[in-house]
Formats: sequence, C-alpha cells, structure tokens
Amino acid sequence: MTTPTVTATSTTTRTRLAALAAGLLGWSAVSLAQAATREGFDLRVHPLSLLSTGDLGWLQITNFVLAGLLTIIGASGLRSALQGTPGGVWAPRLVTSAGVGLVLAGAMVMDPGANFPVGAPADLPLVTWHAYGHMIAGTISFTSLIAACFVLARHVGRGGRRDLAVVSRAAGLALVAGWGWAMTGGAAGTLTLAIGAIAAMAWIAVVALRLRRAS
Repeated sequence: MTTPTVTATSTTTRTRLAALAAGLLGWSAVSLAQAATREGFDLRVHPLSLLSTGDLGWLQITNFVLAGLLTIIGASGLRSALQGTPGGVWAPRLVTSAGVGLVLAGAMVMDPGANFPVGAPADLPLVTWHAYGHMIAGTISFTSLIAACFVLARHVGRGGRRDLAVVSRAAGLALVAGWGWAMTGGAAGTLTLAIGAIAAMAWIAVVALRLRRAS
C-alpha cells in the first residue's frame, strides 16, 4: 500500500529538481542570448541585469522572475533529495534564498546607464529606489549561491566524491572572485561577474540533475 505514495513522492522530487536545473540554466542561456543580440550591449562593460532596461527589458525581467520561481520550487526538491545527509538542511535554504533574490531582482530594475540602452547616460547611476533594491537583491542571490556551492561541496565530499567537492568550491570561488573584481571596478568586471554567477548556477543545476537521476 505504500508503493504508490513512495513513487509519487519520488516523481515530485524529480520534477522539482528538474525545475531547479531549468531555472538556473535557463536564466544563463536567455541572458547570454540577449547579451549577444541586444543592440549596444557589451558584456565587458554592461552587467547582465542591465538587460532589464529598454524596450526589450521585459524579456530579462521575465527571465529573472521565472528563474527565481523555478529555483524556489526546485529547492523543495533539493530538500527531499538531501534529507538526512550532510548539507541537507542548509543547501535547500540557501537555494531558496537565491531564488527569492532572483525574483526581487526582476521586480526591481536597474537604472539605464553605461550607454545602454543606446542613448542612456554614460555612467551607471543609482537614483531610484528600485535600482538600490536591485543591488540588494543581487547581493542576496550572489551570497546565497556562493554559500550553497560550499555547502554542496561538503555534501558530495562526505559522499566520497572529493573531486566534485573541489568543483563545487571552485564554482563558489569563481563567483566570489568575479563579484569582488566587479565591485572594485576592475577591467571587464561585468564579464568576470557573469562568468562567476553562471558557473555557480551551472554547478547547482548539475547537482540537481545528478540527484534527479539518483532518485
């Protein structure tokens, strides 16, 4: 009598883990596609968040919100898959926090600047409440993604995969380095930030897909 319940629970977990992977990988793919095609956008100068401005800004806004919602949903699948294991409590919490940050980043848009969209001011002003809100939301997401990578490193390391633990820490450190370089105004800092954020997101997506296969 318990078999159907177990099967249904497993299917739900697998579906939610797939949603987590789709949300994070989808955000990266859609952002990069826009970066390559939006007029005047240069990833070496412009943060991916700036894609939320202009006539086509709704695309990136939708991308943020949808990715965030899928991440929040997926975090519950992560909680089920990791229950009773190292990192099983904090990894889902941190991924949920990252998802909330993504939703908020979509709801609160940066101000146009750095000559994007075409005709915008040359600097990157922070003059509106939603621009400040976007920066706070980004801080929530980045911090949560970094911490999640380190918590997941503990999980896979305790499972005997020290090689994957190294990869997990490297993904987290890539975001630390990219974000730090961008905040100090380093050359092509927006590019290093994008690389770091996508690396952390991609790794968490990989973990979700591995857990999905295992479940």
